[in-house]
Amino acid sequence: MRPDLDIIQKWIEPGSRVLDLGCGDGSLLAYLREHKSIQGTGLEIDETKINACLDKGVNVIQQDLNKGLTNFESQSFETVLLTQTLQAVHYPDKLVEEMLRIGKNCIVTFPNFGNWKSRAYLAFKGRMPVSDFMPYEWYDTPNIHFCTVKDFDEFCRSRDINVITRTVVDIKHRDSMIIRTFPNLLSEIAIYHFSRPASDASSDSLSNSASREQSA
Repeated sequence: MRPDLDIIQKWIEPGSRVLDLGCGDGSLLAYLREHKSIQGTGLEIDETKINACLDKGVNVIQQDLNKGLTNFESQSFETVLLTQTLQAVHYPDKLVEEMLRIGKNCIVTFPNFGNWKSRAYLAFKGRMPVSDFMPYEWYDTPNIHFCTVKDFDEFCRSRDINVITRTVVDIKHRDSMIIRTFPNLLSEIAIYHFSRPASDASSDSLSNSASREQSA
């Protein structure tokens, strides 16, 4: 299992409902099912990865994240995951809002574009960075919305998002005091565990209940 996923799995409650957006080959959901007895659902668009999920017995839905998540009810999962995909979707802000509507807790990971290596690459080479954690040329990258740790911190503040835990690590997912001291400059991967304030989550739940009653 990828090192970032090993960090994430520690934040998942046993027996909980988990939605993994862009679940890949289903390795994380398969692990959580075996070791934490979760009820997992994955969303994936790539058919090869979907087949890998099915081989593992993972419940998977073929779905394009750019088309929204309106097929899921509010507060229908304990945790919604989005790993290394935030920067590749068309409207990351809307997707995060949808995650917060669907899940009581959310976990997002993304590459930190504010890392000193990226800054140095741009400053000295005058070109878009190509590195281990961003291994694409500008013309073939799936990443269309790079952000920094500072950007995401500000995004959470502006949207009144409650950050439960923020972990910042290097490309090998190693933590250190100096990275925690200068996260925007030194971290290469950011991992956020967040939620809506309790009052907002209750409002979403009540609104969803009212919609179901009207439909009935």
